[in-house]
Amino acid sequence: MADRPVKNRLRDATLRARETDRPEAAVEHRFDAIDELAVNTIRTLAMDAVQKANSGHPGAPMGLAPVGWVLFSRVLRHNPGNPAWPDRDRFILSCGHASMLLYAALHLTGYDLSLDDLKSFRQWGSRTPGHPEYRETPGVEMTTGPLGQGCATSVGMALAEAHLAARFNRPDHVVVDHMTWVLCSDGDLMEGVSSEAASLAGHLGLERLVWIWDDNRITIEGPTDLAFKEDVPGRFAALGWRVLPVDDANDLEALAAVLEVARESDGRPTLVTVRTHIAYGAPHAQDTPGAHGAPLGEEEIAATKKNLGWPTLEPFFVPPEVAERGRRTAAAGAELEQWWQETVEAWSGAHPELAAEFHRRMEGRLPEGWDASLPEFSTGEKLATRAASGKALNALAERLPELVGGSADLAPSCKTLLAGSGDLEKGSWGERNLHFGIREHAMGAILNGMALHGGVRPFGSTFFVFSDYMRPALRLAALMELPVIWVFTHDSIGVGEDGPTHQPVEHLLALRAIPGLTVIRPADANETAAAWKVAVEHWQGPVALVLSRQGLPVLEGTAAGAAEGVARGAWVVAEASGAEPRLVLVATGSEVSLAVAAREILEGGGVPTRVVSMPSWELFDRQDAAYREEVLPPAVPTLAVEAGVSRGWRDHVGCHGGVLGMDRFGASAPGGVLAGKFGFTPENVAKVARDLLGHDGGRSEA
Repeated sequence: MADRPVKNRLRDATLRARETDRPEAAVEHRFDAIDELAVNTIRTLAMDAVQKANSGHPGAPMGLAPVGWVLFSRVLRHNPGNPAWPDRDRFILSCGHASMLLYAALHLTGYDLSLDDLKSFRQWGSRTPGHPEYRETPGVEMTTGPLGQGCATSVGMALAEAHLAARFNRPDHVVVDHMTWVLCSDGDLMEGVSSEAASLAGHLGLERLVWIWDDNRITIEGPTDLAFKEDVPGRFAALGWRVLPVDDANDLEALAAVLEVARESDGRPTLVTVRTHIAYGAPHAQDTPGAHGAPLGEEEIAATKKNLGWPTLEPFFVPPEVAERGRRTAAAGAELEQWWQETVEAWSGAHPELAAEFHRRMEGRLPEGWDASLPEFSTGEKLATRAASGKALNALAERLPELVGGSADLAPSCKTLLAGSGDLEKGSWGERNLHFGIREHAMGAILNGMALHGGVRPFGSTFFVFSDYMRPALRLAALMELPVIWVFTHDSIGVGEDGPTHQPVEHLLALRAIPGLTVIRPADANETAAAWKVAVEHWQGPVALVLSRQGLPVLEGTAAGAAEGVARGAWVVAEASGAEPRLVLVATGSEVSLAVAAREILEGGGVPTRVVSMPSWELFDRQDAAYREEVLPPAVPTLAVEAGVSRGWRDHVGCHGGVLGMDRFGASAPGGVLAGKFGFTPENVAKVARDLLGHDGGRSEA
């Protein structure tokens, strides 16, 4: 990235905007009394909003107020009038409990966030929720609150920027050239996910990534040294980061100077360490744990305002000169974007095909014929759904250059390597194969950051059992409705000899429990190709593909019916012979072929049996009632067969149905042996089904 041309016009615009108030002043002496007043405005707004809500975290916003003001008024390249400007700097408040810092800064610098919005902090329907929520507030780049997630997600944003810059910038025109900034706390840096992500960022040399550490030395329980005595600068230096210190956050000149240095790339990501004081200015609350997560109280607020020389006790007061300074910041941002637009126009004229591709990707539009090369598999062919997934992924990648991703050191097993592409690494930013190392949690968050940035469609893979390691990131992806695709392989006791530590049994239900996450467990290779089509078309939330290690037969009829069947979540793969079904077997993944084999036994015994493949509960539940009842007639006894915990199937089989599940951990033995030991054989499925018919209910558990 260091060889990218510098956007001199943008830099000149930034400097000129900074000098608008005092054109006679040199850039290095650009702060004045209005800036000091603006910093205290952030502090007082934070105190007042938390007090009015009787809930929240005033201490961190008060200590970080100088950082917030300097960033938003001087350092960030952003346009408050258009928070979605593609080449804006990204800013993440990883310590999301300090949300009033962000809301106050957004309000003061011209974002569409009113004083009334600040007054409704933490209230129902408010645009200022307790922690920043993506899509709820203009200028909020991601949902934060679970500590460490913002740090790790920022690595994905910086990766996406580097990749797109390599793909679309040309020596004569630079259209992708922005920074990713993170404000993080002691708590963020204690969380393991931030260490995973920092390690990878240092390895990659993500030089346009800056984390600003709020070194206030206070946690809820007391001083940080109760549990945290690390040499943080030394740790980051060892991880390959540049470390820049700021001894006092209230020294605006020093703070701005260091942040300017941080903007200048040197081949490494940057950690800026800033010494702050929680609840700065509060006579009794400053530097105390109590200031972290509770209102200061009316008396302490009044004393703090007096201590800060604040002109009034009136809550939510914004001095007119501060409001004017903020309006000028917004005007400078509009000028920055306008000059970028002129660059884009010139670039588009010189490189029209490149420009069309850039705009398509940034807008999230799929190209015509993107799915034309999806493979089709023949009945009787046998292959693992993970292998079929690899074929489908590579077919799609030929037509979707935005597909970028990799694995937590398991790409050969998960079949997620993109043929014809090299490794996305330092110096090869335009490639598409990412190596996350054995860092599942960071991988999940990094994929979220790539999706948030836009212009790429991220995917990641690991063994299904290790989805536990990345659950917080999975949850945030669903909460933010991010179009991330996860490929989870080795999905059941079919893993075999690796034993119960590697055999997921509760994981399907665990993922299905996350609102907004679409889980697809295909039955064969054709359903797998169809699942990829669904995943790519699905933009309103993440998709998890759950795939087998062992080979599965390609079922009759799936070449023709899988596309619609998977898209609807469930479909009939084998109908009852010669009569209305007396019994329905419903299954997912590898158990569908098992159900088909059991059907032959039942039909031979005079029981007309339908087999339903239900690759996705979520997709099926979105269908209308008529379709759901057509596939699973309520009056017909239904047996669910799945090598996972049985809990949850009652919603689909009804009170008179049954479940053959796996309500215990597995064991170490060949997969075929385990199937027999735990009852996943055609004969046992048929037996359990006959028992169900005899009892008109009941349940069998392995």
